[in-house]
Amino acid sequence: MSDRHFAFWPKGQSHSMSVPETSVFHNAEVSAARHPDKSYLIFYDTPVSFAEFHDEAERVAGWLQREGGVKKGDRVLLFMQNSPQYVIGYYGILRADAVVVPVNPMNLTLELRHYVKDSGATVAIVAQELFAQMKPLLAEGLKHIVVAAYSDYLRQPTDLEVPEVIAAPRQAVGDAGATQWNDVLALNLRPGPHTAGPDDLCVMPYTSGTTGQPKGCMHTHRTVMHTLVAGEYWFSMKPDTVRLAVLPYFHVTGMQGSMSGPLFTGATVVLLPRWDREVAAQLIQRYRVGALTAIPTMVVDFLANPKLAEYDLSSIQRMSGGGAAMPEAVAQKLLDMGITYVEGYGLSETIAPTHINPPERAKKQCLGIPIYGVDSRVVDDDFRELPPGEAGEIVTCGPQVFLGYWNDPQATEAAFVKIDGKCFFRTGDIAQVDEDGYFFMVDRLKRMINAAGYKVWPAEVETLLYQHPAIQEACVIGAKDPRRGETVKAIVVLKESQRGKVSEEDILDWAHASMAAYKAPRIVEFVDALPKSATGKIMWRALQEQEQAT
Repeated sequence: MSDRHFAFWPKGQSHSMSVPETSVFHNAEVSAARHPDKSYLIFYDTPVSFAEFHDEAERVAGWLQREGGVKKGDRVLLFMQNSPQYVIGYYGILRADAVVVPVNPMNLTLELRHYVKDSGATVAIVAQELFAQMKPLLAEGLKHIVVAAYSDYLRQPTDLEVPEVIAAPRQAVGDAGATQWNDVLALNLRPGPHTAGPDDLCVMPYTSGTTGQPKGCMHTHRTVMHTLVAGEYWFSMKPDTVRLAVLPYFHVTGMQGSMSGPLFTGATVVLLPRWDREVAAQLIQRYRVGALTAIPTMVVDFLANPKLAEYDLSSIQRMSGGGAAMPEAVAQKLLDMGITYVEGYGLSETIAPTHINPPERAKKQCLGIPIYGVDSRVVDDDFRELPPGEAGEIVTCGPQVFLGYWNDPQATEAAFVKIDGKCFFRTGDIAQVDEDGYFFMVDRLKRMINAAGYKVWPAEVETLLYQHPAIQEACVIGAKDPRRGETVKAIVVLKESQRGKVSEEDILDWAHASMAAYKAPRIVEFVDALPKSATGKIMWRALQEQEQAT
């Protein structure tokens, strides 16, 4: 790391950081011992104490080992929205010495099939409303599904508006292989000794990138501990700073910054399963929320609330985020309210941040500076470091970088490069560094569409589209969208026999029924042929440039 980064280092923070050499689950044991009766989670006014959370995570672990047949290193799918069961399930999997595979709750059966097959998981913990999507896979590798009803943790009266899916009463599941969450807890089974250590696998979030199918990012307890501790230290977070969790826990930013980080510190987390600007404002006022992490689209919506001035938001000390640059006018509006929006940068492969802006010297629309122990550089095509102001690919080396892609040594090898004897991860993002050592995004080397903060990988969507019987060829690109920033557009060549019989609307309907809503194309355009290179490859970049020009 260059000395210039330290010139703007957070006040009072050392340049290095000692990370506990324990499993991530050990944080649950420590906080339960320190703050047994304090609320760790608050879910629509229902509190779950640190001791209660720890006890229930142990019961889930006991069931996984003794009834689910889960052994050390086995992968277990976690498929639900932010909820007490998500957090308890996550830590129950870790207590069982197993590996969490977090899955976006918007995924459908066609997509889930890949996660089950690729990870080799035989057990999944699933929300009640998502059970129908996972159920068919009981015949295709899964042996057990634990089904959870969010409403089991609505134990106190509330005047907050609770979404219908959260309030839905528990429904009986009579399917072989399916077990109710409350039945798992009622058995009160206890796990064997906790043997997972810092270098055992901990969590495996999936990412797509330039290839068609999502790839599992192998993270150990050591890599995960680094960013969850780093975020707490960087912002000098205290046990009494209440957090509002609005980002999804299946994504590494929400997982680390709004779930595991506060658990390490012993802080209370107010859970919101899905974004609701009105309820968010109510919760900030009611629980004197001091910190939250939110993507720019959430902040824009939050500030657009005509009733916002009616709420006392003075407790907010920190608002941070990433995924897309915060618009200048929105950042200024927050500043006018006394709130500095601190942007950061990270990837699934780095289990959240490698860069964060210093809170006292944050720059707008900026990725920040490399955090503790991270060596990040902007390099040219020959991997030579570029001077300030010149654009190149970000490569990064640090304690939080993943081990590689699960069962994909070829992709793993392509993802890393040796520079000065050190192993750097190639992010695929194009940036430049200013004279102060701050990183600024310029472009993406990888194909990626940023739709309202969700990363959409065109190659993955194309792979799914090719399963439609009428599609001969497809190319997916980003199209400008006034609300989402970018949206997904599919340029499609129909099979000769299907032309005139299948409409663009038919393809849109099929896509929405077959893949997660955020990645399903919103626009379909039929063409007679796609442009090809001399080697026969579809020239997606030419189509993307043509779209941008129009």
